[in-house]
Amino acid sequence: MNQYSFEYPYALGIIILFWICARYCAARSVAIYFPHIHTLLSSQGSKTRLLDFLKWFGIVSLLIALSSPVITKSYKDTKKKGRDIVLVIDSSGSMDQKGFDSSNPMKNKFAVVKEVVWDFIDKRDKDRLGLITFADVAFVASPLTFEKEFLQDIVKMQNLGIAGRKTAINDALLQTYSILSKSDAKSKIAILLTDGIENMSKISFEDIVGVIEKSKIRLHTIGIGNSRDFDARYLTKLAKSGKGQFFSANNKESLKKIYAEIDKLEATKIKSKKIVQLTYLYIYPLFAAIISLLLFVYLRTSRGIGS
Repeated sequence: MNQYSFEYPYALGIIILFWICARYCAARSVAIYFPHIHTLLSSQGSKTRLLDFLKWFGIVSLLIALSSPVITKSYKDTKKKGRDIVLVIDSSGSMDQKGFDSSNPMKNKFAVVKEVVWDFIDKRDKDRLGLITFADVAFVASPLTFEKEFLQDIVKMQNLGIAGRKTAINDALLQTYSILSKSDAKSKIAILLTDGIENMSKISFEDIVGVIEKSKIRLHTIGIGNSRDFDARYLTKLAKSGKGQFFSANNKESLKKIYAEIDKLEATKIKSKKIVQLTYLYIYPLFAAIISLLLFVYLRTSRGIGS
């Protein structure tokens, strides 16, 4: 935003002194304000409108320059510290269960999860996100990317059974931590969502916990469905090892609230600094004053006044 102002506006008030002096003082007293101006003035001749204009234009321009006109341009320099986030989504056979969305009971859990995850991605600003889906095996559906629309399209294309029917949670986390360990981001987050119980991984629970505890990556876990569908203690231990939180959701609305809460927990840090740029303009009225007063002197002397 640009603003025009004066650094020393009170300097403009000096014009009152000039006006008083011009009206009530003798010509010789003008030397108080312009030294040696008495050589430019004479009883011979009369002031012309041009000379008056040049004199007062010069005086006013000089006072404007003295008041230091300036254009102030202020703006905010905003820096956002993005994070690297990997979404780990269960695509096993149990995710085909229906009734998770009360507004559409025929929609299966996997379809509902894709909708909620799509919204979560849409709200992330300046973050890199990746997607891992898992069942019998875990695979990288999308590497870390800033392209939200691309990732949202990848989410829409995910289908049940693409990675099998069982639940390899530990293998999925190993894959996740492998990706994030190569990231240069200062803040790294993994969000695991499952509705099942670990029954397929090649890596043991103790080993994956060891990997999680040694890493600075924060892990949040989400169990969806009823309490019998997933192992809450298992997911809680994983989250605790990853210095994160465990959540459970039994319907679409509660799942949306969980992702909203995670969104707040992992809010992008924004640092804003106000920067003010000053452009000084005094040189222009000062130049105008000099030219005007030089012309005033030239015209007075060329008329033979005071010679």
